[in-house]
Amino acid sequence: MPAWATRVDDVRRRDTTTRAVSQRAVDAPRARKPLLLSIGIRDVEFGRNVRVIEPANLYRCRIGDDTFVGPFVEIQAGANIGRRCRIQSHAFICDLVSIGDDCFVGHGVMFVNDTFASGGPAGGVRSKWRATRVGNRVSIGSNATILPVSITDNVVIGAGAVVTKDLSISGIYAGNPARLIRTLEREVLDDSVS
Repeated sequence: MPAWATRVDDVRRRDTTTRAVSQRAVDAPRARKPLLLSIGIRDVEFGRNVRVIEPANLYRCRIGDDTFVGPFVEIQAGANIGRRCRIQSHAFICDLVSIGDDCFVGHGVMFVNDTFASGGPAGGVRSKWRATRVGNRVSIGSNATILPVSITDNVVIGAGAVVTKDLSISGIYAGNPARLIRTLEREVLDDSVS
């Protein structure tokens, strides 16, 4: 048999296989349509002069005076945001998170309330969730992850940090897990208050 005949047979075999796969796709049961739920702003307690860039998913939370919320942010029921805060795009603030006044939450910051303490997700059992408290004048860099902790006033958290333990000393923290890099000078703290 000539060399080209083998190639034609190979092509025919591949073509038959392709047609069989295509036919199975046609014979498969039709895909079901998903239940589509919409995002939006529902039952939020807003302070004065709050600015929200849509789309955003905010529901049953509290947002203080003069706070800015960027696009693609989700703030869940039970979360409390203080006055004069900036919540940048793509941040996720879950239930049981309380953020003080004059705080900055960078792009893509994630707060976590479920530590998987029982070996897996809490499955919506709120009693297994833990709270996070963020003090006043706290700046959280982009893509940081904040587990259920308490963060004192006057803290800077570096981009990409993972905060796994309470931050009880005013200062600059970075890394995974987040560690104190240096304390803030008294003059810096005094300037931020005035």
